[in-house]
Amino acid sequence: MAKTATSNSKAMTKSEIYRHMSERLDVPRKQAVQFFDELADLAYTQAKKNERGFVLPGLGKLIVAKQGPRTFRNPQTGEPVKKPASKKLKFRLSKQAKDSVLGAKK
Repeated sequence: MAKTATSNSKAMTKSEIYRHMSERLDVPRKQAVQFFDELADLAYTQAKKNERGFVLPGLGKLIVAKQGPRTFRNPQTGEPVKKPASKKLKFRLSKQAKDSVLGAKK
């Protein structure tokens, strides 16, 4: 039987995740890899197309957030530097995930 992340303190690698899921679901490893690839592709396209983002039930939401223009100071010269507006990709954890990992607040 293969090791899982619960047996050590390191984070699981992609290979370990694929192996774990294929064993738990009793499917070939190749099918588990294909599932995760499809899920990632779906998340990327939906987050890009849908302004509400992509919800992964029980884990959280992948969203594109807009960030307005800002002004910084160059630390060497003290001269102001303008940064134009941009977009960022964010993942917001669900309450269920937070409570499950950190424990529910009282």
